[in-house]
Parts: sequence; C-alpha cells; structure tokens
Amino acid sequence: MVTAPPIAGVCSMATRHLLAELALAYEQRTKQPVTLTSVGGVEALRRVQNREPFDFVALAADAIGRLAADGHVDPGSRVDVARSGVAVAVKAGAPHPDLATGETVRQAVLSARKVGYSTGPSGVYLVKLFERWGIAETIAARIVQAPPGVPVGTLVARGEVDLGFQQLSELVGLPGIDIVGALPPDIQVITVFSAATCSVSTRPDDVKAFFAFLTRSEADAARRRHGLEPP
Repeated sequence: MVTAPPIAGVCSMATRHLLAELALAYEQRTKQPVTLTSVGGVEALRRVQNREPFDFVALAADAIGRLAADGHVDPGSRVDVARSGVAVAVKAGAPHPDLATGETVRQAVLSARKVGYSTGPSGVYLVKLFERWGIAETIAARIVQAPPGVPVGTLVARGEVDLGFQQLSELVGLPGIDIVGALPPDIQVITVFSAATCSVSTRPDDVKAFFAFLTRSEADAARRRHGLEPP
C-alpha cells in the first residue's frame, strides 16, 4: 500500500503536544501522515507570512485572524482547536504562593526575586496586567521573558525565576516544577487556539479531513490531558 505524502503543519508551543498526539492517532486510523513543526508563536506567524510550504497553521485565534485578513490562510477553513488559561509554576519543592485572588497574585509577584513570562498571548496579557496594577516599573528589573519556543517552566526549573506564568498546556509535564494552579477568575484570561488551511497548500481537502478529526468531541479527553479545554 502506497502511503500518502504527509500533511505539513506549523503550530505554537501551546498546542504542540495535543496536536502531536492527535496527528499520530489520525495517521494510525487513516494512514495519512501529518508532520508538525512546533516553534514560538511569533516565529510560526512569520513563517506562514513568508509563505513557507505548510498546509495548515495552529495559533491563537487573533493571530489566525490576522493571517486570514492578509490572505495567508483560508478564513472559511478555520476551526477552533482548544481553549487555554494561564497558570503559575514554581520550582519543584518551593513554597506555593497564594493564588486565591488577583490581589494575592499581585503580592506574590511583588515578593518574587524574578518573574518569568512568555512571548505568547499569556505574556502580552501579563505585561498589561502589571501595568494595570501599577507595578510595571517597580518590577521591571525582575521580570524575565523566555526566548521564543522556550517554556517558561524551563526557567523555573533552572532557578532563574521564582514564579513562572504561561499557558497551562505549556507547563504540564515539564520536569523540575510544581504547577501551583490557574490564575484566579478575577484576573484569568482564556486564549482560544485555532487552526486554518494555509493559502499555499495544495491539499485543502486533506487538511479539512484532519481538522474534522481534531475537532471531534472524542478528542476532548486528550485536550484535558494536555492542560487544555474544548473550544
């Protein structure tokens, strides 16, 4: 039996484990291989804008919207893959901060020696949150932005930061850290991650079939296993 050529996708780090698991399950079921390139969201966006030969892209919904507006993806192909909240991590065995309210999180940030955040949607949100709290200047010398594609939890595990903020899905399974929990409801932000067919793809029907597999309710258990929620 001749194996079909792979469908090629690119995604940000937040959905990489989920998509890798579902791509493997899809190949086992259909014999259609799916290859996945996982990079930082900014890099994934740039590569699609540069019209690299990907068949689909999975990013935060607002990034997919920008790609659609600029003609880099087919807006009619867009599907929502998962929802993700922001969580907090500390080095394994370290004291856990109080995450009961936005105010207790604010105090934890002010008390931390170093605070880590990402270049992704959670990082953009945190910068605005620190400004809204009026502490951005106070902690400016103590905040560390992880390089694109590097999990914030890696900085936490190395002891380079005391508190790490990132999408829960990017913290799950990382060695050397304790996930304290999600941000409290009064400051939580939910990011929707979506996927769409790239305009340069010559295989939109194959991508559509894969997207149908991704969005089945049967995949919800996999979403939750990777720290994500159904869209």
